[in-house]
Parts: sequence; structure tokens; C-alpha cells
Amino acid sequence: MESTVEKIKVWFRFVPREGWFPQDTEDLWATKLGDDAAIVQSIPFLQDGVAEGDVVRYQTDAGGLHWAVGRVSTAGSCTIHVVPVPTGPLGRSPQAVHQRLSAFELGGEDFSEEFPMVAFAASADADFTGIKALLDQGAEEGGWQYEVGCGTVRWWNA
Repeated sequence: MESTVEKIKVWFRFVPREGWFPQDTEDLWATKLGDDAAIVQSIPFLQDGVAEGDVVRYQTDAGGLHWAVGRVSTAGSCTIHVVPVPTGPLGRSPQAVHQRLSAFELGGEDFSEEFPMVAFAASADADFTGIKALLDQGAEEGGWQYEVGCGTVRWWNA
């Protein structure tokens, strides 16, 4: 008997941040674990407090949408958002951001051409100290601004 892996979209609701995007939801691909839990398989751009590999609980509404209601467990990964400064040495290039961080072999996705934010997933065994040092250096050089959308104790202590 073959087992099939069911991919679903899990939706998250949040309060939009002033000066950011007007969206108050974000959908993330996930692998269904049962009727009410799934493993997040994509990197969040807007939703804080969840990272790729985390298990979330969800409720399915009458329209068939799966809405996240909480995180069940963490994979230990971190989500980092990096936005190149248009007037900085990297310009508006998400590719240049990927290149600068390539030594760390982070998974990353670009938001859009209009807003060149890159969302990175740093796995639990990543070199958090090295990543943080390079992120700080890039910010000090005026190349980018960054924020941590989901950090772990290991990240904050690195």
C-alpha cells in the first residue's frame, strides 16, 4: 500500500504592521499530518512566530480553508527577513542578498520584484553565530535591513 503525502495550504491571521503590507493573512504550504495538524513546508514572509518545519494545529472552515490556531512543536529553525537597501551597495537585488549569505546554505525565497525582501530559513544546526555576524555587518554597511520573524533560544543566545 502506498502512502500519499497530502500538501495543503495553512492560513495564518495577524494584525498588519504599520508601514508594511496591508495583508492580514498569509498562506503557507504544509504537509498534512492528520485532520488538524501539519508541518510547515514554506518560509513565512509576514507571519511571525513560525518557521519551516514547525508543526501547527489548524481548524478547517466551512469553505475548506485550513486556519492555523497554534504551533504544536518547533523544528528549531529560524526565519530571517532581509530587505536590501535600494541606495546601498547591493541595490534592490535579492540575488545579491542570496549571494552574500550563500556560504551558510540557507533556504530562501524572494517576496516580489516590487518589494525585494528575502525570507531565509536557517535550520536548527545552522551556524547562527556566523549568520548573525554577517547580518549585522551587512546592516552596518548599509546593504540591508533585517529582522528575525521566528527565533529560537539557540538563535538568541548565539
